[in-house]
Amino acid sequence: MAQEEVIIARETANLSGMVRVSGAKNSALKLIAAAILGQGKSTLRNIPAISDIDIMCEVLERLGATVERGEHELIIDTAPVESFETPYELVTKMRASISVLGPLVGRFGQARVAMPGGCQIGARNIDMHLVGMQELGVEFSVDHGNLVATTPNGLHAGTILLDFPSVGATETTMMAACVAQGTTTIDNAAREPEIEDLANMLNAMGAHIEGAGSSTIVIEGVPLDQMHPCDHVTVGDRIEAGTFLGGGVLLGGPLTVEGIDPSYLRMALTKLSAMGADVQVGDDFVTVSRTLPLQATDIQTLPHPGFPTDLQAQFMLLAALANGSSIVTENVFENRFMFAAEICRMGADVLIDEHHAVVTGVDRLQGAPVESTDLRAGAALVLAGLAAEGETIVRHIQHIDRGYEDYVGKLVSLGACVERATIDFAAL
Repeated sequence: MAQEEVIIARETANLSGMVRVSGAKNSALKLIAAAILGQGKSTLRNIPAISDIDIMCEVLERLGATVERGEHELIIDTAPVESFETPYELVTKMRASISVLGPLVGRFGQARVAMPGGCQIGARNIDMHLVGMQELGVEFSVDHGNLVATTPNGLHAGTILLDFPSVGATETTMMAACVAQGTTTIDNAAREPEIEDLANMLNAMGAHIEGAGSSTIVIEGVPLDQMHPCDHVTVGDRIEAGTFLGGGVLLGGPLTVEGIDPSYLRMALTKLSAMGADVQVGDDFVTVSRTLPLQATDIQTLPHPGFPTDLQAQFMLLAALANGSSIVTENVFENRFMFAAEICRMGADVLIDEHHAVVTGVDRLQGAPVESTDLRAGAALVLAGLAAEGETIVRHIQHIDRGYEDYVGKLVSLGACVERATIDFAAL
């Protein structure tokens, strides 16, 4: 098919004003999965209108749940769920579909989940998910591309030490452990705000979880019949917030992001200050502006509360226009420097050496045709187009739609010269 929807970004003098972030994608997807344990009608609020959410809702519907969609609200009835098998064609569209593994095992004592797909930004191995579950008495096998989980002796508590504070492994293990017999401890657990959000929902459903947000989580298992539906509001999306704040600093601001706990972005805000931004925080908002030239600063991605890998591309963009050289070190995903090749097409100076990128600031970027290689790179390329001379056409924008609700509309409200358009590339 020659026709393709693209985002066209044109040189923009400034981004300023106020934007409200949507609910966190990385939280909402797991909350939808957790509703399986509620065995009834749960209401989830502040849910972003993005394509990943549509896929996750379809996964639950295929399991037998009914999903009513309102404006930023889902009413999910998991009482009718009888199937514990997720379809290949859905799971391969989105890696987060593996999130149903923990709740399905918790509810049915078994699960059959197709091996996951998603962004091409690294191996993102699911081995750690399995190690945690195995400690709870889950046995795994692979059957024709499906991961098959069984609990021949039932779910029981375990003491789990994760090699790496993996968000997915922490969430999967935590959901299953809610209904395992005994008290489970997860050490070296992920500390992301989305873990806390999931724990808060599970506790509202009847679970007993303590320590979420710290490196040690303790889960006292309860019988499945003590779990019930709940009403839960999703936390704001810190990565969406960080993306817009990066845009504000890139083009000057002042730009205010509302609907986010600033503590979720502490390291990113520290780096924005180091790059020459003025940063002001309130209870649920952050305002940035910049009148001084951008300054180089080094960044290394780490699990929370370190610098988020999901903001690495946005900050590489800032570094590309800063005075001096910055070193960006990617410690979380091995293929996340694909963004660098695209921004170099626009005139950036980036030298890759394994998991380090040396970014030497240039005076200007130039508009060019570029491709979204993943969700966050796509969002950063649109911002790059706003800062560049001329016109930038960003292709493969389905990646952006996976995680940003009305990205173009929100940018336009801040003064951006940007639009969605359909282009026939065969005619060019």
